[in-house]
Amino acid sequence: MIAELQCTVIDCPDPSALARFYSAILGWRVESDEDDPAWVWVTDPATRQRIAFQGVRGEYHPPRWPDPGHPQQMHLDFDVATREDVERAQAEVIALGATFLHDSGGEKSGFRVFADPAGHPFCLCYGQSSL
Repeated sequence: MIAELQCTVIDCPDPSALARFYSAILGWRVESDEDDPAWVWVTDPATRQRIAFQGVRGEYHPPRWPDPGHPQQMHLDFDVATREDVERAQAEVIALGATFLHDSGGEKSGFRVFADPAGHPFCLCYGQSSL
């Protein structure tokens, strides 16, 4: 091993707003540095795992999934147990500001794709922990 992963960094126009969005999904704590408002993190208090949000200087160009002319660049997958759980989770992420993009249509396992408030795709995956 050369190094350990510190965190995933997501570019966005409003780091605080996007951190609050993902904090509500994960139940993680929002942390920021008062000296640098362009960087905000969400941190799992149990594991210290982090996702960072970096403010973009200048014009922000969000991805447009699945448009290859505006590629997703990266995305996050979140697990829920069942298709019934993904129904509840979908309502909650949409209430937080997500936009629904796609449903894989799986009965027992699959995923649903959403865009976060800054346009980054993310998936709610279900029935995959037993695969």
